Amino acid sequence: MRLGLILLFIFVSLFSTFVVSADSCDLDTCSPGLPPETVLAYPEPLVERIPFDNTLLTDRVYQRVLSAVDVYDAPNGTVVSQLAAGFNFVTTHGVQDNWTLINDSQWVLTEQLRQALPSTFSGVRLTEDMPYTVAWILVNVVPSRTPGAEPTDGDLAILRYTLVNIYSEIEIEGWRWYQIGVDQWVHQTLVAKILPIIRPPEVDTQKWVSVDLYEQIAIAYEGDTPVFATLISSGLADWPTNEGIFHVYVRYPRTLMSGAEGNPDFYYLEEVPWTMYFDGDIGLHGTYWHDGFGYRHSHGCVNLSITDAHWLYVWAADEIDLTVPRDTGAAVYVYSSGEYR
Repeated sequence: MRLGLILLFIFVSLFSTFVVSADSCDLDTCSPGLPPETVLAYPEPLVERIPFDNTLLTDRVYQRVLSAVDVYDAPNGTVVSQLAAGFNFVTTHGVQDNWTLINDSQWVLTEQLRQALPSTFSGVRLTEDMPYTVAWILVNVVPSRTPGAEPTDGDLAILRYTLVNIYSEIEIEGWRWYQIGVDQWVHQTLVAKILPIIRPPEVDTQKWVSVDLYEQIAIAYEGDTPVFATLISSGLADWPTNEGIFHVYVRYPRTLMSGAEGNPDFYYLEEVPWTMYFDGDIGLHGTYWHDGFGYRHSHGCVNLSITDAHWLYVWAADEIDLTVPRDTGAAVYVYSSGEYR
């Protein structure tokens, strides 16, 4: 066990961000945060992004069904079924004139479909050299030159999904502002922080995953060592992701997900990739229908990019033996490091 790395991550999580109180620093007369020479010594996070595999993103054609549709047995053929209006996506297999094949001998009018483009976002391998807390920027933002101030006209924006170090923080009127560069500060709601945790004693597998519902971050661990982190989208307020310690109990490279039939929130999602169920019908899985990682978005599942879901699926494979009845896989610890406001 790499004790040095473990201690480093504990140090990063608890102590590495320099904290300033607004009461101890008059923002009109002092400059909070770390000095430029300290920031410039580590201008970027020392992590390694997992490269996205375009083959994984394009081996299916994913399409949104725009309204309720009749399904035919052939182009201009006979109606064999209907798909009610809802949040519906299908995978398609060919086009003939103005008809699209969605399954074996199942056709719909092409005009009722719109192609979905899966996200190219991917997570990062964590390294031993992380002197500061690392975070993702969640929206395109122009940083403020001082905490609490409005951005300055002409300053450049930092793009969504950019990785940054958090060098220091200051609390103003109950909200935190993070220093992410020289004279660069952003509001806490604009970032998602990677915060490795100490392994809970109830976690009984070598490989396990923590899911932080507050930061919308999942971290993969080997023993006590965090090795990978990424943004997720967990359940919305009406369909929360349950907190607790669970285990992956079944996995599928592709699976159909559907629910709430007859209700306004009906959904039908074909061939959801790299799914690992851990809490009833709640699982970790790839997501091709949105690119909103870092924000709650689901009916309870933990949404990941296809690249990240595949990485976790392969990485966790040796924790479950599907030939053994009721064998369980990697532990999944779902918790919240803060409270939504």
